[in-house]
Amino acid sequence: MVKNKISVIMSTFNSEKTLRKAIESIISQKYTNFELLILDDCSVDSSHSICMEYQKKYKNIKVFRNNENEGLTKSLNKLIKHSTGDFIARHDSDDVSHINRFNIQMKFIKENNLDACTSRARIMNSNKVIPGNSYYLPINFHMKIKNPFIHGTLLINKNTLEKVGGYNENFLFAQDYKLMSDLIRNGYKIKIQNKILYYINMKDN
Repeated sequence: MVKNKISVIMSTFNSEKTLRKAIESIISQKYTNFELLILDDCSVDSSHSICMEYQKKYKNIKVFRNNENEGLTKSLNKLIKHSTGDFIARHDSDDVSHINRFNIQMKFIKENNLDACTSRARIMNSNKVIPGNSYYLPINFHMKIKNPFIHGTLLINKNTLEKVGGYNENFLFAQDYKLMSDLIRNGYKIKIQNKILYYINMKDN
């Protein structure tokens, strides 16, 4: 089976303390057909130099930089425009992915004929898993209460993402909730993978 190419998009801002671990968790993936696109949102720490260090070392890493801080929503849309993959994967610059994340998620999408999926995650330095028991609620019901999708775990067909217009730039925050709401409202098929494939840093977050 020919593996679809995944474009991993990561926006970073002053993440020098966590950035290396985040990048390493991507380049260590057992799924090898991917590119990692990182946009430095005008950091004032060493984030940009760390990104450039990895770009020089790996041909499938591309680094971009904003001349001023534009925020997550606009930065993600910029990265989507630069992407060349069949699927878009999200990753935050202070989190870590399981080494088999992309293999498991891509298989999950194919087997269930999905347009997108996310996974459950564990909060770093704790035993807390999110979503917790609410994972077992129907997604349409869950969305009325809160967002059940962990944004950093998103894997989505690029064509699907483009059809809904990407991220709505009117939303400086909760852009992930807006995106998932648009996908569901337009009838796209999305599921949450039960396995824990992502580790979230909630410190100072």
